Amino acid sequence: MDEDIEIINTQTRNEKIKNFFINNKNSLISILVIIILALIGYFSFEEYQSSKREKLADKYDLAVIRYEADNKYNVIPDLKEVINAKDKTYSPLAFYFLLDNDLINSKDEINNYFDILINDIGLDKKFKELTIFKKGLYNSDFSDENELLSIFNPLIKANSIWKPHSLYIMAEYYLSKNQMQKSKEFFEQIVSLENNNSKIKAKAQKRLRSSFSE
Repeated sequence: MDEDIEIINTQTRNEKIKNFFINNKNSLISILVIIILALIGYFSFEEYQSSKREKLADKYDLAVIRYEADNKYNVIPDLKEVINAKDKTYSPLAFYFLLDNDLINSKDEINNYFDILINDIGLDKKFKELTIFKKGLYNSDFSDENELLSIFNPLIKANSIWKPHSLYIMAEYYLSKNQMQKSKEFFEQIVSLENNNSKIKAKAQKRLRSSFSE
């Protein structure tokens, strides 16, 4: 008796499964087609991205080779194209190559490229923070107080390894402007930080003794 019931239950279950596939045949085919198309699209995109990165790598490498062969200014358009491609690896390489070799002089253009690196290419947190610091360091010679604070604030407000360095630059900035109270406050912030960079802390303490001792 139990065996007969089990056979009936199995047949009923199989019939339900069969009817489900028959009744939903069109929907299941549509889902399968969508999955196949999605997989094709994904792998096609990955292949396209890989090919695109290879071309960027070639463009960057050839530009560096041409520069070393004394074709200095012919490389600028290619390197700018690499930056504007917003690639996580080659855009920073191209930008810093231009910057380090004095191949771009426009402050606005340089800051625009910094912003591309910071905001548009998805750098890892530590490299993004380093780029923010480098932007602040670049601007520290000519920007006003509000501009510098705007650049450094993401590092100063966060628990970044570049926080004491940013505070130090702002302290020196205020000192150069003879804004002694603001400068002192920034140096004191450095000294009071926990897990601080020992060299930066020592420099800040030295500044406090030499410039603010009564």
